[in-house]
Amino acid sequence: TASATAKLVQKIGCELVGFGFIIELRDLQGRTHLPDVPIISLIEY
Repeated sequence: TASATAKLVQKIGCELVGFGFIIELRDLQGRTHLPDVPIISLIEY
């Protein structure tokens, strides 16, 4: 998941600057799990 990826990136000492997705499924409310991370989505369903 994006949340697990964010934790892994921070754990190894790197700076997480954002996520880019082709499709975002709004019903899953993924943005609420990553409130401080910029997210770009090309298509939202």
